[in-house]
Amino acid sequence: MTITTQEKQSLIVFANEARRRAYAPYSNYPVGAALRTKSGRIYTGVNIENASYPQTMCAERVAIFKAVSEGETEFEVIAVVTNNGGSPCGGCRQVMAEFGLDTLVLLGNGNGELTRETTVQDLLPEAFTSKHLITE
Repeated sequence: MTITTQEKQSLIVFANEARRRAYAPYSNYPVGAALRTKSGRIYTGVNIENASYPQTMCAERVAIFKAVSEGETEFEVIAVVTNNGGSPCGGCRQVMAEFGLDTLVLLGNGNGELTRETTVQDLLPEAFTSKHLITE
């Protein structure tokens, strides 16, 4: 997969714009995500908090679940933007791993700057995947 600098920046902008719609009254830590599938479609997501904290949903998973609900399961790249360029939580890393360890992950800050580029594999080494469920 080849992704240009301009395409990367565009995804950071999509994620940063989505971040404005985050519902984060408890943490005051809005997160936006923009996921590009192999078909070229882009799905955005935001974190949605809840007074019952375990019911909170992360932006990355919202974007992924939106894509899957539309029949998309092959992803190329996901951009995640926070105020300070934070990295996805463990739960999001596991969900991303379900759909491809080679997915490119772009991290950006609230100024719309790309701060880090990595892959799901690098974020979650030795990931538990469907291959671990095969018993012979």
